[in-house]
Amino acid sequence: MTTTTASTVIAATDGSALGNPGPAGWAYYIDEGSWAAGSFTRATNNAAELQAVLELLRALPGDVDVQIRADSQYVINALYGTGGRKAWVHGWKRKGWKTASGTPVANREVIAEIADRMATRPGRTEFVWVRAHQARGGDPWNEAADARAFEAAKAAQAGRPAAAGPGYRR
Repeated sequence: MTTTTASTVIAATDGSALGNPGPAGWAYYIDEGSWAAGSFTRATNNAAELQAVLELLRALPGDVDVQIRADSQYVINALYGTGGRKAWVHGWKRKGWKTASGTPVANREVIAEIADRMATRPGRTEFVWVRAHQARGGDPWNEAADARAFEAAKAAQAGRPAAAGPGYRR
């Protein structure tokens, strides 16, 4: 599996919650030498998915272009948009961090930090949706991130630390 193009890091992000909310894990995966994972005692799957994106962006040098392969439509729509539509975060900010129905935006703090990082980093951040949990022909980055996020959630459930991984290495 190739992890970079000429100038773009290809990475997957994923989250796993055992119950929603429940013990949860997050992970990003670039390759066997560059990945990280962590856990929450109690969080939603969406919170774990977002944390994986945030941790990836924190780890990467700002000038690196990144393609984030994610199976979460929520994350992609919230931060990047699809089908020519703008990311939801732009409307939420305009509405004082309220949804279309007027309720407070869930996961506001992590969404705001990710959006700020995306807006200020010189490197390009692109999201690509991939189908989750495909036994045959699935996205290898997503499968690797999913396995690490699930293991982190199981570690949280068992009351032990998650395998953190080596982090970003280049």
